Amino acid sequence: MNNKYDIAVIGSGPGGYVAAIRCAQLGYRTAIIEKYSVLGGTCTNVGCIPSKALLDSSEHYFQAKYKFDIHGIELSDLRLNFDQLINRKDEVVDQNNKGLSYLMNKNKIDVMTGLATFLNNKTVSVTSSSSEIVEITADKFIIATGSKPTSIPGVKIDKKRIITSTEALSLPEKPKSIVIIGGGVIGVEMASIFNRIDVNVTILEFANNLIPAMDSDLGKTLKKIMAKEGVKIKLNQKVHSAENTGDHVIVTYKDEKGLIQRLQTEYVLVATGRKPYTKGLGLENTTVQTNTSGQIITNQHLQTADPSIYSIGDVVTGPMLAHKAEEEGVFVAEVINGQKPHINYNLIPSVVYTWPEIASVGKTEQELIKNNIEYKKSKVPIGALGRARAANEKDGFVKVLSDPKYGELLGVHLISPRAADLISTVVVGMEYEVRDEDMTNISYPHPSYAEAMKEAFLAVSRKGTISL
Repeated sequence: MNNKYDIAVIGSGPGGYVAAIRCAQLGYRTAIIEKYSVLGGTCTNVGCIPSKALLDSSEHYFQAKYKFDIHGIELSDLRLNFDQLINRKDEVVDQNNKGLSYLMNKNKIDVMTGLATFLNNKTVSVTSSSSEIVEITADKFIIATGSKPTSIPGVKIDKKRIITSTEALSLPEKPKSIVIIGGGVIGVEMASIFNRIDVNVTILEFANNLIPAMDSDLGKTLKKIMAKEGVKIKLNQKVHSAENTGDHVIVTYKDEKGLIQRLQTEYVLVATGRKPYTKGLGLENTTVQTNTSGQIITNQHLQTADPSIYSIGDVVTGPMLAHKAEEEGVFVAEVINGQKPHINYNLIPSVVYTWPEIASVGKTEQELIKNNIEYKKSKVPIGALGRARAANEKDGFVKVLSDPKYGELLGVHLISPRAADLISTVVVGMEYEVRDEDMTNISYPHPSYAEAMKEAFLAVSRKGTISL
């Protein structure tokens, strides 16, 4: 076996496998090194894909149980087959794993399984699960090792009763109750899954709003929706400890009044964030540097302090999003190729896959206020649309923030059915510096949820709404 490569990619998540494919397309002899026995990283195996499978399945059950009757669909003896719920999720993951293996073969990318450790800036050793060691050399390396869940002081993840989203996606049986520490994206998505299948769910969030990194109006509306559906949401809560007593967990926290509270639950799911994963990578054998957060430091080309080593995705600064990692994977491959690619980090959309979905791009209203940036805004309710009434999907809104002088789009935030799909239109507009008024001059299908965006653009450009 020839162990000399033009480019070797470490990590096969969305950033890694996309980088490897683009490198191969550009004619480089490419290898991809993955610690685990399957490709896809966190996103494919224990993150984006399995969680979306469970979100869809649980939403079907929730709709059937609580909302079908309004459509004239009456069911009797409805029950949840939890084992099949998990089996279907596993099947979806397996299909994606096979798809990635196919892409590696199609693009003639060598796949190596094992832990990659730098021996120097041109050589890594790959140690398999059976302790077999293979050394490979490459002209360039791309680090795409991703991130791992992190916890808070006093809460030790034991993967039994005190778990992360990884364990939560594969529980042996449906729990009766679960406390979720953290009301960010992962926290609210996991809360949605469990609440829909009749688990008693409580969210403890330190901030004063859900999804606190996003526009505050989104978090406020999401709180109302989730509370209406039965999730207990406690904001301004500081968790001190979680103790696994064997068959349940005791959570101790300080509430918004400063009083110590205790809560007993079957499981505690820690969703307090993620940290870059570089364990065992051997960075000390290179000149690659990390910051105080453990992120690998790179320049504008995502090149580390070692010119032959690049880094992308969750292990570098920026939002920990699969599509951000994918963009960076293509970017680095093309930089190595001598091209001049471009990423506008301000226009990488954020999405939360609750129902309705949440999507956001650009600046939040809070960021504009903090930075003393003048803006005008509009906010159009989804429930005013004929399409929403027909589907009985009346929760949500579209919020547009734009420059009062020139009409430049500064930020768009929506909570709506299929928001993840709708936001792409806005990203295109903002990338090509389309004004708010220009966004009203294109035709939007009727009836559709997209009409709410047109109405919001009409309102913010002061043309006035048409159908509302």
